[in-house]
Amino acid sequence: MTPMHDLIIVGAGPAGLAAAIAARQAGLDFRTFEKGVLVNSLFRFPSQMVFFTTPDLLEIGGLPFVTPHGKPTRDETLRYYRRVVDTYDLAIDFGYSVTAIRPGAEDGDGTAFTVRTVNDARGEETWRARTVVVASGCYDHPNLLQIPGEDLPHVSHYYTEPHEFYRRPVVVVGGKNSAAEAALDLYRSGAHVTLVHRRAELGGSIKYWVRPDIENRIKEGSIAARFETRVVEIRPRDVVVERDGARETLPAEGVFLLTGYLADLDFLRGAGIRVASNNVPRHDPVTFETNVPGLYLAGAVVAGANRGEVFIENGRFHGRVVVEHIARRLRREPVGA
Repeated sequence: MTPMHDLIIVGAGPAGLAAAIAARQAGLDFRTFEKGVLVNSLFRFPSQMVFFTTPDLLEIGGLPFVTPHGKPTRDETLRYYRRVVDTYDLAIDFGYSVTAIRPGAEDGDGTAFTVRTVNDARGEETWRARTVVVASGCYDHPNLLQIPGEDLPHVSHYYTEPHEFYRRPVVVVGGKNSAAEAALDLYRSGAHVTLVHRRAELGGSIKYWVRPDIENRIKEGSIAARFETRVVEIRPRDVVVERDGARETLPAEGVFLLTGYLADLDFLRGAGIRVASNNVPRHDPVTFETNVPGLYLAGAVVAGANRGEVFIENGRFHGRVVVEHIARRLRREPVGA
């Protein structure tokens, strides 16, 4: 029989790290599994990215985020979270994909969960824990358009670097922050950009300093735009779009489908978590415990769909709240204590 842990944390992003810090401070026996690298989603951001938030709003565990810049860069942020792990001496199992979480029967120590993992070196393994926190985010699961050509090699659901598209036609699909910022970066790097958005105007959540920039570039024609338009097919050298039944072919040697991200709902359902019709997993908004007793959510996965409700700035607090609730439960204290 494998050992029984107090807690297993799925994901080593900011929310998962905050839970790990709280678990260590509470004296819990816990493990943290991460299928990629530390703060894997942030690692996949463009290397030149600058966060729009201030460094203090990215802090976890009370460790100051010191930077000479008003807005931290992606590389500074990665360095900060490495320092967090070193400072709190957090043990993280990297390269472990959690494939299933199964609630077990009551035993003498409380409700047990079986957690299955896969690792390239160790293969499939099974673990047990009294409680589980899923802090896996949603960045690994982009909203797919389900159209022909979406899997072509020049198509990406993540913005990378602009240099390779210098003087080349690029189509950016989406109407929120990521699409607007990518379109601007590509334009300023010499690409010929067309922005395609299914709605009549850009999203209302675009950053206040980005909105006039993208709107003015569209107005002057520096960035072409197709509103109330949907992509129906992607081909090796162009994109077919449609508006009001009329189709148009846009040249495209690069395509960025920046249409948002969704939590792995099938994985959550497999663990017994009910998912509402708006793609939000069932959970207590105060404790973040799901409809499965002892199974919690933390970070962006709480929102289900990436609708701009959960960011690092507020999701970083989930882990501490969750672990406080877990610690009281394991000590058999009233959960309202």
